[in-house]
Amino acid sequence: QVQLVESGGGLVQAGGSLRLSCAASGFAFSTYAMGWYRQAPGKQRELVAHITSGGNPNYADSVKGRFTISRDDAKNTLYLQMNSLKPEDTAVYYCNAVRQLGWIVALFNWGQGTQVTVSS
Repeated sequence: QVQLVESGGGLVQAGGSLRLSCAASGFAFSTYAMGWYRQAPGKQRELVAHITSGGNPNYADSVKGRFTISRDDAKNTLYLQMNSLKPEDTAVYYCNAVRQLGWIVALFNWGQGTQVTVSS
């Protein structure tokens, strides 16, 4: 059974930093590309960063230069280091395995997510 458990969110002032973690189980983590998504109130879920099984990262323009995605295959854990946070980064953040089929698609059921709130 696939499980994705996100943690590390919280309330932070603009300009601050947070590090999110995603503990994955139930699938061969090291063989999958992984992604971080976020969903703000009233908006669609969007992909903010993804990383290939080989460790190559890709970022949405809105977070490029501020967020860093990484993975520890020995721990089956995905990370998102978020620096220089802005109020518009406020959202629930989710992780998922992803596959590129012309576009990036999430593969498994979503976890509970972790709330990130950035105050101005």
